[in-house]
Amino acid sequence: MSEVGGQRSEVGGQRSEVGSRKSEVNVNCKVVETNQPLDYSTNCGAKFKMDIIADAYEYLRPGGPVMIPLILISLWMWALIVERALYFRRIDRDDVDMKEAVKILSGAPLPETSNGLRARVVASFLKERTGNKKLDRDILDQCAMREMSPLRRYLSVIAVLAAVAPLFGLLGTVTGMMTTFNVIAIFGTGNAKAMAGGISEALITTQSGLLVAIPGLFMSAFLIRRSNRLKNRLNEVVMTLKRYV
Repeated sequence: MSEVGGQRSEVGGQRSEVGSRKSEVNVNCKVVETNQPLDYSTNCGAKFKMDIIADAYEYLRPGGPVMIPLILISLWMWALIVERALYFRRIDRDDVDMKEAVKILSGAPLPETSNGLRARVVASFLKERTGNKKLDRDILDQCAMREMSPLRRYLSVIAVLAAVAPLFGLLGTVTGMMTTFNVIAIFGTGNAKAMAGGISEALITTQSGLLVAIPGLFMSAFLIRRSNRLKNRLNEVVMTLKRYV
């Protein structure tokens, strides 16, 4: 019995040893042993972000100074695209339909949550309404014209930025080939490593310019279609409301 008891105590000691074993955690994305439960997700996330930034820098660095305006054009263009997309979504989603617009014009209360295109035209018209039919129709046109300008805002800038990006890529191609020819003039064709720098500059700038331009042109066309659709809606609401003025 004493032998069995000793075996049990030995098993219990092994279990306690397993329970008190140092837990393995991931710090800086490497497995180490520690007694304290650490939150390693933040460390790994920071390291992952730094790796992405480092990889992006290593990719863009051979492109030379032409990559700086390309990056600025890309950031500027996508900031405008996001702003326009959110604006169009907001005035399209939080809007009233045509029947509600007519009822509001006839005296129904305007919903507080409505901030769409039709609702803004009706609210602006009601603030300036005079009671004279001819004058009120002109006021309604003016209210619609005030809403027309924000629909066209930044669309031409987005299209220009998307068109300019491949030109900067072409400029990088020219400068990269000039660098390559200068190396050939000095060292001849035997120094492939020196020639690779100019070729990398030419190819990376061309690729980056196309990567900026292709989605930019697509989004420009998409936003222009959204703008035209909202313009048609604006013209429709003006023509309809004029009948009830």
